[in-house]
Amino acid sequence: MGKELQVAALENGTAIDHIPVDAVFKVVSLLQLQKLNNRITIGNNLKSCKMGSKGIIKVSGKFFREDELNRIALVAPNVNLNIIRNFEVAEKKKVVLPDEIVEIVKCSNPKCITNNEPMKTRFHVTDKEKVELRCHYCEIKIKKEEVVLL
Repeated sequence: MGKELQVAALENGTAIDHIPVDAVFKVVSLLQLQKLNNRITIGNNLKSCKMGSKGIIKVSGKFFREDELNRIALVAPNVNLNIIRNFEVAEKKKVVLPDEIVEIVKCSNPKCITNNEPMKTRFHVTDKEKVELRCHYCEIKIKKEEVVLL
C-alpha cells in the first residue's frame, strides 16, 4: 500500500469538493480567489471513487455568500461544499442553480437589450440538470457549454 498525502486540513473555512477536473480553474475565477489573501489549497486530478478524478479547493477563513456559490453551479453543478469550523465539518451543502441568474452570464444575442443598454442580464434556468438558461429579455436559450461569464 502506498502512502497518500491528504490536502492540508482546514481549521476554519470552506472546502469545495468533487469539482470536475475541467472546471477547477473556472471555479477559481468565478469566485475571484486570485484576489484573496487567504490561504488557498487547490488540488486537481485527485483520485475519486465517485468520479474517477476530481478537483478540490480549500479556502481558509472564508465563508461564501449564497450568490457567490450559485455562480459555481453554472460550471460545476453537484459540487459538495463543506463549511469547516475548528477542523470539523460544521455544515455540508450542495450547490444548486437558482431559478434565476442575474448579472453573472452575458447574453449571446448581440441584439439583446442587455448588450446595448447599461442594464443587468437576467436569465431563467430552464433545466437545472443540463444547465440551460433563457434570457429574460430576448428569450434566447443558452446551453452550459455556451455560457460566457461577465
